[in-house]
Amino acid sequence: MALSSSRQRHLLRPLLRGLHATAQALARPEPHEFSNPSEHLGSWGEPAGDPREAWARLERLRKGYARDYAYEAQLLGAERQRRAEARAEAARLATDERKAAAAQTRAAERRAFEDYFLQPLMKVRGEKLENWREKEKLKADKRAEDRELLGRKSSVWIADNELENRILKAIKFTTPL
Repeated sequence: MALSSSRQRHLLRPLLRGLHATAQALARPEPHEFSNPSEHLGSWGEPAGDPREAWARLERLRKGYARDYAYEAQLLGAERQRRAEARAEAARLATDERKAAAAQTRAAERRAFEDYFLQPLMKVRGEKLENWREKEKLKADKRAEDRELLGRKSSVWIADNELENRILKAIKFTTPL
């Protein structure tokens, strides 16, 4: 079974590509450039002679790093505490605002309750009070009128002969109970 020419080209294409890429890489005449030697490497020179002195310097460096680390840790702790205090203050302010809003809501509800329920009750009480005052005024007027009538009656002079007749009449026409 023979392969078609397009199929053959399809299979050979990756192989030819690889050969072509390596040919280009081989054709480059650019030489490899090495980096310059580091000034830091080997700059220590020979050891200072006494290993105890080297260990002492190393210990001083460690202590310095430990102090720096402790200082940084202290700064971070202070920063964390400041942030925590700021969060607590913000939470307290938010709570106060919520409480104030709740108090305003309760006050509005109380006013609505008073307007809806207590105002009609107060109106009825006011009407009853007004009615009571009018009745008291009528009673006071009637008492004043009775006193005035009594004063007018008592100021009428009765003649002596008429007085005897009236007394006899009152005795004669008494009704037994």
